[in-house]
Amino acid sequence: MITRGDIKEILDRYKSTTIATICSHTALQIFHGAREEGFKTLGICKPELRGFYESFPLAKPDVFVEVEDYSEVLDDAIQKKLRIENAVVIPHGSFVEYVGAENILEKFSVPMFGNREVLEWESDRKKEGRWLNAAGIRMPLVFKKPSDIDRLVMVKFPGAKGGKSYFLARNEDEFHQGIEESGMKGGEYMIQEYVIGTRFYPHYFYSPLTGNTEFLSVDVRYESNIDGMVRVPHIMDNLDPTFVVTGNIPVVVRESLIPKIRDMGSSVVESSEQLFPPGINGPFCIETICTDNLEFVAFEISARIVAGTNLYIHGSPYSQLLYREPMSTGRRISREIKMAMEGGLLERIIY
Repeated sequence: MITRGDIKEILDRYKSTTIATICSHTALQIFHGAREEGFKTLGICKPELRGFYESFPLAKPDVFVEVEDYSEVLDDAIQKKLRIENAVVIPHGSFVEYVGAENILEKFSVPMFGNREVLEWESDRKKEGRWLNAAGIRMPLVFKKPSDIDRLVMVKFPGAKGGKSYFLARNEDEFHQGIEESGMKGGEYMIQEYVIGTRFYPHYFYSPLTGNTEFLSVDVRYESNIDGMVRVPHIMDNLDPTFVVTGNIPVVVRESLIPKIRDMGSSVVESSEQLFPPGINGPFCIETICTDNLEFVAFEISARIVAGTNLYIHGSPYSQLLYREPMSTGRRISREIKMAMEGGLLERIIY
């Protein structure tokens, strides 16, 4: 396992700091925010995507490291290049999915923003449940076996797959049919009660430097084909819904609900400090349903920057109440790194 001591030794040899990430997911936002804070940037990129990232002058990486497959970031030669460039890697959903939480813990000897131990807690459904329960946040009922299904459920698979292969089932027969059609037979899954309500995905940022949990923004995900099916409700019985995320929609929550949202974020931070000290730092998202009695039910935590924050490269209605300049989540990450550098506290936020 890569230890904090290992990473501190590498950081101590750095002469500067370059903000780096895989060119996917929230990379444009991360690079743009890093530029706004005065950092050099580095993109780990497939050759066929380089032109795309070069086409955005305000978010173009200063340096490219080209790979044929993103799993190559585990190769010793690529890691050496990143260290030579004084890279601090910002993890996002694609990074975790392509590289793997376990590999990041065991094999990735490059400084990363945040606590890399948290990635294991977000990718393991049982640990994620322990975390949310410890925070006192209600979760949907989880069924231990298919024969227990007695209501509408969603069947989910591990990892940051953007809803790919998820399916609905009302009984054991529909479960087995869905498993067969998903191509996930023999793999891990979770059977979770499907809660009816409004989907809200609040985005937070916890800073151990200030001790504050900031509520920066919120979005709703647009999923195919379930969201398109509402346009043709008369034929829904003849279609199988899918939940692949294709985009994100900005949302402003009614003001009376914001205290509950803030309390959830603070509770998640506090419980993380108990479960895997020193706990989470940086951006995270609690994926929730708000029921018609205005109760929040949380079904997942994304313990890093999420794609819904791409809506707010120039800030959100909430970040504008916290900062006098446009503050995206990507820029907030770089602001935190800058603050830590100025205070000699990088080891508190980099692992």
